[in-house]
Parts: sequence; C-alpha cells; structure tokens
Amino acid sequence: MIIIEPVKTEKAIKQIEEQNTLTFIVSDRATKKEIKEEVERLFGVKVKNVRTQITSKGKKRAFVRLEKEHKAEDVALKLKMIG
Repeated sequence: MIIIEPVKTEKAIKQIEEQNTLTFIVSDRATKKEIKEEVERLFGVKVKNVRTQITSKGKKRAFVRLEKEHKAEDVALKLKMIG
C-alpha cells in the first residue's frame, strides 16, 4: 500500500484551495514516481509534481500538486476531507 491516509489539517486544506495540492501520509518506502502513479490511478487526475518530507514523528508525507485542469478540491470531496 502506497497511500496510507490523507492529511486533514488546516494547513493541508489551505494548500488544496490555494495551490491545488493534496497531502497524504504515504509508505516510507514509496518513491515519488510510485506516489504519482497511485494518485493518478486512484483518482483519475494528472499529477504535476510530488514533493515528500519525513515528519518529526518519522512518517513520510507527500505533497501532490495536480495539473491545472484537475481540481484538488474535487478529490478532497471524494475523500471527505472537506465539505
């Protein structure tokens, strides 16, 4: 399993609205390419880029920016992150 769960913090919601970017906790072994392919397959969107970071708690977080023609808000609604 690559994507473990979406991040639903205030900051993550702000990134959805302002930067068309979704935030997920992902497997610590997942590569950026694998994360991109998984998001595109699961949600039927095109991913512009993926940035990752390791949190202070040792979890891997992925910031997935979608292409302009796709709305992060639509995916967030499917995941019940907003709305």
